[in-house]
Amino acid sequence: MPETTSKSLRLIISFACIIIIIAGFRAADVILVPFFLSFFIAIICAPVLFWLQRHKVPTAIAVLIIITAISILTFFFITFVSSSITEFARRLPVYQAQLKSIIAQYLEWFDKVGIQISNETFFEYFDPGVAMRLAANTLMRLRGLLTNGLLILLTVIFILLEASGFSRKLLAALGTPDQSLQRFEHIATSINHYLGIKSIFSLITGALIALLLILMGVDFPLLWGMLAFLLNYVPTIGPIIAAIPAILLTMVQLGLFKALLVGIGYAAVNVILGAIIEPKLLGRRLGLSTLVVFLSLVFWGWVLGPIGMLLSVPLTMIVKIGLEASEETRWIAVLLGPEPDDSPPEIDSDKIET
Repeated sequence: MPETTSKSLRLIISFACIIIIIAGFRAADVILVPFFLSFFIAIICAPVLFWLQRHKVPTAIAVLIIITAISILTFFFITFVSSSITEFARRLPVYQAQLKSIIAQYLEWFDKVGIQISNETFFEYFDPGVAMRLAANTLMRLRGLLTNGLLILLTVIFILLEASGFSRKLLAALGTPDQSLQRFEHIATSINHYLGIKSIFSLITGALIALLLILMGVDFPLLWGMLAFLLNYVPTIGPIIAAIPAILLTMVQLGLFKALLVGIGYAAVNVILGAIIEPKLLGRRLGLSTLVVFLSLVFWGWVLGPIGMLLSVPLTMIVKIGLEASEETRWIAVLLGPEPDDSPPEIDSDKIET
């Protein structure tokens, strides 16, 4: 068989395998979403586990401490945020009706100054209530996942217990600490570094947004703080999506001026933390292009639903970090990343020598 035909056949087979895997993901989303969420939580908690182990804390006790902290946070979510989700979903039709009424008044004002915009045409192509419904549906789906809280906690426990000794297992399986072990350690360190820093900044962002809305007197501030925390994992697009429902609710509740102030507050928090401080700690290497962020949001949302949208960038980043670890696939990781600057490339001390 000619070499060109062989390469084409391998490409077709690889593409077919990817399609089958994606179809399997869609069919098994009920199982995969809790597993991905458990895996995501375990990766965030892994550095804490390793830190406790370095300080001579037994693995079982360290895992117990982490699970206790997760349980407390889950109880906080169920007690405070879950009730807000239910109440907001109940009031949502009222908020949507009020929002349409307010926008209709502004459209009448535009009509008086000579700018004619049909109400029916405007609401046909631009429904402001969609953002509120999307936020409510996403949070309702997340709350629904907590009904599988025991399964998620058990999965996290087993992943953490496995993670504490996985490097020794890999070393025993390989026999010698060769390139494969170094590559695994490089991938694991990069993923923990990215998700650890991202989680800290997401938590700070959510807390600042909740505080801002409390000071402004907006309804459900903890709910919008939680949404800002979750969507902060989606750079560039996520903070915008998180801000829209809170700004619209502020306009309904407190008027246009207060809504503008809330919008400025959102922009200030996300620009200072997300665009200035966070990139300096993560570095450009641990980033994605804006187009890839948007496409990953659409793709993982289509495959796994609203929770897939929340996990879209972390999942894509894990894929990108894995691609970076191999010389054969590093070019794909470069294409997924942001535009490189004009400065000479830095020498990566973790680069695996072949």
